[in-house]
Amino acid sequence: MPMTRNDYLGMAVELACRNAARGARPFASVIVKDGRVVGTGVNDVLATNDPSKHAELEAIRAAASALGTPQLDGCIVYASGHPCPMCLAAIHLCGIKEVYYVYSLEDGEPYGFSTAAVYAQMARPPSQQSIRVEHVPLRDAGENPYEAWRRRAG
Repeated sequence: MPMTRNDYLGMAVELACRNAARGARPFASVIVKDGRVVGTGVNDVLATNDPSKHAELEAIRAAASALGTPQLDGCIVYASGHPCPMCLAAIHLCGIKEVYYVYSLEDGEPYGFSTAAVYAQMARPPSQQSIRVEHVPLRDAGENPYEAWRRRAG
């Protein structure tokens, strides 16, 4: 019998609970393509001190490796919690069009696991965000890397 959306979401929650039991952050993600799990990931930020080791990014890395491509068109993300802006951006960039999650930003808020404030910052124009983002064109910085890419890609 094929697995359902709730089965995959349950798998993500179970992985998140196991991750929390080992002292890590309580997040996990499962990526499925054509009814087959092609990648899973858990949040390893505390174990690695790498702020990019979020569950969704780890699952994306695993899926891309398993499928042999950085484009994950046709894949579906099942996550224990609402993906943060970084993870959601990566999901967009690799071509995933569906994401389902169990716990909302509001559910995570009492535990310090809401990224609502980051979403609010990113909704502002760059000039109004709390971090400085400035375009500094260096026309005399040497070779244009985009041109180098075009020549190589041919």
